[in-house]
Amino acid sequence: MTDINKEWLEEEKRIERVLNELDQKLHSLKSKTGGLKEDIVDLRKHFWDDVTVNLADDKEAIETFASIKQQAEMLAERERSHKQFYSQVKKLLKVKESPYFGRVDFLEDGDQKAEAVYIGLSSFMDEKEERFLVYDWRAPISSLFYNYGPGPARYEVPGETVSGTIELKRQFLIRNGRLKAMFNTDMTIGDELLQEVLGQQANVRMKSIVATIQKEQNRIIRNETSRILIVQGAAGSGKTSAALQRAAYLLYRWRGRIESNQMLLFSPNLLFNSYVADVLPELGEENIQQTTFQEYLESNLKEAECETPFDQLEYCLTASESEADKNRMQAIEYKASLAFKSLIDEYVGFLSKGGLLFKNVSFRGKKIVTSAQIHDYFCSLGASGSLLQRIETTAKWLLSVLHKQEKSERKKEWALEKSGLLDQEEYANAYKQLQEERQFAENTFDDYEREQRLLINIIVEREFKPLRQAVKALGFIDFKGTYLQLFSDWGAAAALPDHWERICAHTRKSFRLEQIPYEDAAPYLYLKNQIKGVAKNTAIRHVFIDEAQDYSPFQLAFLKGLFPSSRMTILGDLNQAILPHSVQGQELLSENVFEGEKTETVRLVRSYRSTRDIVEFTMSLIKGGEDIEPFNRRGVKPTLTISDDHGEHHKKIASCIAALQGEGHKTIAVICKTVQECKEAFRHLEKYTALKLIDKETRVFQKEAVIIPVYLAKGIEFDAVIVYDVSKNRYARERERTLFYTACTRAMHELHLFSLGEESPFLDGVPNGLYIEKRE
Repeated sequence: MTDINKEWLEEEKRIERVLNELDQKLHSLKSKTGGLKEDIVDLRKHFWDDVTVNLADDKEAIETFASIKQQAEMLAERERSHKQFYSQVKKLLKVKESPYFGRVDFLEDGDQKAEAVYIGLSSFMDEKEERFLVYDWRAPISSLFYNYGPGPARYEVPGETVSGTIELKRQFLIRNGRLKAMFNTDMTIGDELLQEVLGQQANVRMKSIVATIQKEQNRIIRNETSRILIVQGAAGSGKTSAALQRAAYLLYRWRGRIESNQMLLFSPNLLFNSYVADVLPELGEENIQQTTFQEYLESNLKEAECETPFDQLEYCLTASESEADKNRMQAIEYKASLAFKSLIDEYVGFLSKGGLLFKNVSFRGKKIVTSAQIHDYFCSLGASGSLLQRIETTAKWLLSVLHKQEKSERKKEWALEKSGLLDQEEYANAYKQLQEERQFAENTFDDYEREQRLLINIIVEREFKPLRQAVKALGFIDFKGTYLQLFSDWGAAAALPDHWERICAHTRKSFRLEQIPYEDAAPYLYLKNQIKGVAKNTAIRHVFIDEAQDYSPFQLAFLKGLFPSSRMTILGDLNQAILPHSVQGQELLSENVFEGEKTETVRLVRSYRSTRDIVEFTMSLIKGGEDIEPFNRRGVKPTLTISDDHGEHHKKIASCIAALQGEGHKTIAVICKTVQECKEAFRHLEKYTALKLIDKETRVFQKEAVIIPVYLAKGIEFDAVIVYDVSKNRYARERERTLFYTACTRAMHELHLFSLGEESPFLDGVPNGLYIEKRE
């Protein structure tokens, strides 16, 4: 028997021993879980049997409530225990499928014999709880597997560095408890395992990558020193995957000190939220909070509709060379800058000196307090207190004015008339309220005048309640007018852009349409928060921002201010910047948004998602693409099919979809530039093949062929990608280059481009031989 066969048999026997231990633990846990479930059912069924209810006097009532509380606490404790046991059972069943994926034999300095350390999704000890059979991939000792090959190595534990030598490094592929493959390697992860994993079909949900974490990704995952960690990586380099494993690592590392609800992920769209929903549960952790920046804006800007970033992008992609369109593009660029944020900060100082605008406070169509009166009172407070203090004092004054007016309204005819028009239910509710307030003796209504007066009081108080609530919420401040006043001659000392006048005119006009343009949403909310003094969010301990290249410097600085106590992991790729305000320059944060913070940047240059053929093609589309390192997984070359006939164009695409499905590809995306193009493509292609149209409201998608705009495909991968129309009519302007690149880099195994007419000039820079051209 060869050494290799002997080692294989030894590893198989060990897997068998581990599985036996797992089965014993599962049996024990299931018996406990079943018993607890029976206890819970029994407690619920007979809850009141063990409770003596006696409310004869205060003492008996106290004893009764104590008995109920004791019974409820017992039930809650049983339910907590059942939940914990059930969670352990779930985790062990997951471990049973693939107990571990790595092994390092580590000889610690000073020891005589190396320890075989097996690494898997979670830790598992023998029956006596004396020895680890498997170490959790996040354990300190497991870092040896990711950071070193055979030779000198070390790992950190609290307060100590453990040094030694790795004598053996081995990787396993175990499926359903069976050893399928085994590799000895001197790399972090051998190409053999990566080839097997990356060659699989794409899934509609992202999966964990703990078995294939690379050294540079591990550096991201285990980083604990930087307040701001910036990950700048190529398409398909594993940025998002590493970030989610990082969240899992931090939850493990700081167990008991940080919970999943204290982490927040800003993702690019709703579809992406669904795509990454399984990663943390797969690792035995609860999902962290997820939102989009748009959702955050909309939840805080309810006074008007807020344009989405996708609607803004659609506008920019179809913009003409008209004066109005040029003005908006200039406005988008300036409002994305830190210079604009500085201008707003200066403007807040002007508001503090009396520049704040107010609304009239009216009741039943009549002004109680005019905006001018509110302004005069606010200014009369002087400049000694803060802006917020003077606003709060003004609100208290307005509430006192409302209180006086409320008393006055009780004597008016309308209140008397309304008291006589109450329906039966309203009258009953009013009567009940009067009884509760003990204004009458029980079951009597013998004082008609008093009854009517009290009913009038209730009616007037109810009518004034929304007004009081509005004042408490600072609704008397004209936030929109105050923001628009920024775009006027208020005496700014800051340097303004040359086209400031045109930006001002455009902003005043766009706000009259009752929709807040996307470029104004964050600045407008920032100004509101500066005026209202909104409390900072200190509950969130860690913020993840994905696709950060599509955030403006203003938006990133805004988020930094919202979460002053949080660490941040910021992920992006400048080559995939598609929004008009996207970060420019060679660095992801070129405007020094986080200046003064402890910041570290990690670059991921190796692309794993796509085959080498696709990566070599896509890296030729962008400046600096030569820095990207394709993983050596060969496939088929991308193709370009050029048609002049509209009908032939669609027949060829439909035929391509059918061929891809015949090859076994499950996730196929027809990627278009805009929503309008998606609708057009869907209308033509549905005649020939089954497709699903994806839009910004779509939250999940299945394993099927889809038509999707490129900006919704960001961060997602597909078995095969068809770019619907790569003609020069669609992709010619330089700002569309990253959009084109993003569409192409979604493909894992196959990429097919179709052009209705002459192809995009972006293909001119692609060397001959990197794709196959077909002309019809």
